[in-house]
Amino acid sequence: MEIKIIKDSITKKELLDMAKEQFGDLIKAVVDLEKEIMAIGGELHADGEALLMEQERSSREHTWGINLFPERTNEEFIEFDSVINLKPAFGNRSRGVDNSEMREKIKKIIRKLIVS
Repeated sequence: MEIKIIKDSITKKELLDMAKEQFGDLIKAVVDLEKEIMAIGGELHADGEALLMEQERSSREHTWGINLFPERTNEEFIEFDSVINLKPAFGNRSRGVDNSEMREKIKKIIRKLIVS
């Protein structure tokens, strides 16, 4: 599946269509907290992270992997779980996003980039 970099917006319908093409109910995404953009699609979060680094000059410190569930709402829409989130050098020692402020910023970016 092609990975898309989202700088402006994408609809939930587009997300759902992409999810159905690959995993069925979810789509992988990587959010750049500094640039407030995201890469969606691909088999691995690492692929999206690499694309952001190559094309947008994102840095590993600011990229965080999540899963999006287009058919779910509220807290169930985003899952903070990715191997790329293991960043001991940046204070994150789990596959989640340990810092609550970072999780909130990710949610804010997602709300901005994903429209109804």
